[in-house]
Amino acid sequence: MSFSTPIAVDLDGSLIHTDILYETFVRALFRHPWCIFMLLPWLLKGKAHLKMKLAALVDFDIAALPYNQTLIDYLQQQKHREIILCTATNEKLAQNIAGHLGFFHGAIGSTATENLTGSAKAKVLCDRYGEGKFSYVGNEKRDLKIWKYAASAIVVERGEHLARKISTFCPVEHACPAPTPTLKVIAKALRLHQWVKNILLFVPLLTSHQFMNPELIGKCLLAFLSFGLCASATYLANDLSDLDSDRVHWKKKFRPLAAGTLSIRRAIFIMGASLPLSLILAAYISPLFLLALIVYIVLTLAYSFLLKRLQTVDIITLASLYTLRIVAGGFAVSIQPSFWLLAFSMFLFLCLALVKRISEILKTGVNGEIKKLSGRGYYTSDIQILNSLATASGMLSILVFAMYLNSQDVMELYQFPHLLWLVCPLLLYWIVRILIMSSRGEIDEDPIVFALKDRRSWLAGFIIGIILLIAI
Repeated sequence: MSFSTPIAVDLDGSLIHTDILYETFVRALFRHPWCIFMLLPWLLKGKAHLKMKLAALVDFDIAALPYNQTLIDYLQQQKHREIILCTATNEKLAQNIAGHLGFFHGAIGSTATENLTGSAKAKVLCDRYGEGKFSYVGNEKRDLKIWKYAASAIVVERGEHLARKISTFCPVEHACPAPTPTLKVIAKALRLHQWVKNILLFVPLLTSHQFMNPELIGKCLLAFLSFGLCASATYLANDLSDLDSDRVHWKKKFRPLAAGTLSIRRAIFIMGASLPLSLILAAYISPLFLLALIVYIVLTLAYSFLLKRLQTVDIITLASLYTLRIVAGGFAVSIQPSFWLLAFSMFLFLCLALVKRISEILKTGVNGEIKKLSGRGYYTSDIQILNSLATASGMLSILVFAMYLNSQDVMELYQFPHLLWLVCPLLLYWIVRILIMSSRGEIDEDPIVFALKDRRSWLAGFIIGIILLIAI
């Protein structure tokens, strides 16, 4: 069937796999936190007024939005037809997006007083073209109010439910698939694989040799779940704050929020459910553990809002968040981590945080050009000093461990303390290998994730575990 009617294209959820209202909201919140107090007064003046105010507050890279390429390909084949962008998004942003794509003949959007959606959008299109003399691209049930007056429909949806409803009053000209927020997509956004970092909560239990106590193990498992839920919520917050830089990143652009496979609205809902549950579990475990979790949340949010953009401060914050997990694990089971353990962990995780930044720089650098990392306080020319600092931190962690072996604590806890010296060369091997591989660009940004997939890291960890068990 051939069509020649003009095409009016919806934006949110149709032309792009995201919603501009939520896009502007999260950017305004992260860049201008004070605006949270203005949302209700703006909304009371109408949703169109809220959209205008949020759009005026932020600026973002329109080219990096997650566009529906399947739909764009189809529209570009319809060059014989007039194509306009008709959206509830603020008209200024709508015009910018239409201008960027190049094939639109114009754009209509919400003004300061009119929210162009549903019946209001149908009236504008009927006034412009006449009833039954335009085609419409949409993706949701409220677009049925527009399709009622359309000559044909172009549908963006998961499945065929909406298309079947539309076909009762106008022909479906074309159908495009929409991204499906599967459990796999949600798990990827929550970064469940990163929960392995919360194994650090068990370190005080293990180093005090209380790992056969079922009550303490139970508390540690609850603490692990609490920290995991909290970490997933903060990862989502971090991804929301990083939308712009992630979308231009060679790998992070495939993250669910950046790619639009998980909606911002759904991410906010998940955060709103997991964070309170995490705090309830923490309060049940102990007041001190709850305090440690709150400190973790404050530090993580501060990192997302500001600290990750501050050179050096970001690395120290990352290392501190790892060490805080050990402190929290001690609070969960009422065991105080030793000075040696905290010093060792701080230097070790400072080394790994530096490796993370080194890997990012190596992926950013092009042909020796000095370039600034997007959303970070580093330039590609900083690579040499960061390599030196990572090496120094790694070696200091081994020195602290060696000094610990001569302490009275070791003599009291281990029957064969001299066997622990065998751990030093294994740690040295693992750290030096990580440093060399990061300098070659062979570590995919996060050294913890790398270690989880690396057989030699697993082998080194297994041998260290055997040595510790024999030494007890």
